[in-house]
Amino acid sequence: MPFEKRYASCRVGHLLVGVPVDAVQEVTASAELTPVPLAPRVVSGLMNLRGRIVTAIDLRRSLQLADRPADQPPINLILRADGGSIGLQVDAVGDVLDVDEDDFEPPPGTLRGHLREVITGAYKLDRGLLLVLHTERVVEESNGE
Repeated sequence: MPFEKRYASCRVGHLLVGVPVDAVQEVTASAELTPVPLAPRVVSGLMNLRGRIVTAIDLRRSLQLADRPADQPPINLILRADGGSIGLQVDAVGDVLDVDEDDFEPPPGTLRGHLREVITGAYKLDRGLLLVLHTERVVEESNGE
């Protein structure tokens, strides 16, 4: 019997990205951000989530895509991380997808440069590729590592 994995899907630019569903704490609409001077470019700022300070990472910047249009507010995918939570700003949140682990493939050869570092692999779906995000690497970038 094939082993299934579950991913929360989200749109970032033209990409369909998957985040392991067990890493997702919640989804929130755009929140007011406080800028962080001298922070890495991927850090959009800090948000107050019910009294907890959460670093917001712009996934478009992390994936080296064009900036989000000013009239398109981001959605925050709040992830559980070591020592608290981290927010990934995405364009849209989709469904939770169940995929067969046997269908997992290495990152496509068409992914170049930095994308290859933050995408662990892909699943072929009827509607395109689900690119699996290496969340730890994205968080490391926000820390300047």
